[in-house]
Amino acid sequence: MLKLLIILPCLILMFQPLNAKVEAPNYNFSLDTLNDFMPGKTEADLEKKYGKPEVMSNEGGMKTLKFQVAHIRYKFPVIVQVREGQVQDFFARLPSYFLHDVFFQSLINRMGKQTTYKKTGEEAYYTWDAKPLKHIYSAACTITCFPIFYAVHPADMTSNLLNKMRKANSK
Repeated sequence: MLKLLIILPCLILMFQPLNAKVEAPNYNFSLDTLNDFMPGKTEADLEKKYGKPEVMSNEGGMKTLKFQVAHIRYKFPVIVQVREGQVQDFFARLPSYFLHDVFFQSLINRMGKQTTYKKTGEEAYYTWDAKPLKHIYSAACTITCFPIFYAVHPADMTSNLLNKMRKANSK
């Protein structure tokens, strides 16, 4: 009987439901943060909110700037092209600790189903032609899936950051 009095409370405590809440690191990240970098926004507003950027290049009136966006304890880069103080396009290198499922679902909730999908190896590319802008998102999977980048540029823009990066990598 004494053993039962000792074991019974231990069993009851052991099988109590846990009330722990586990969240992915990007559950509290909002796409609204990246709205600050959308084409048409001003360089001055970005500098007020994110501080002085690193100037990567300044050619033909087009400046390429690198801002650091803080999320939790980490910072990730957002590269922006600016002409005459107006944002032309941006490229965000998303943290690998973000969960692809959460970020991708927030894009779908905002813009609907993607226009195109392409899978290359373990990477996937999604595009949304939400005129007048084109949204491009890339993710990869290993054990888990994680985002790689998110970029937005006007649909008719040929000298966007993604094209410039492709040209630089093909040399």
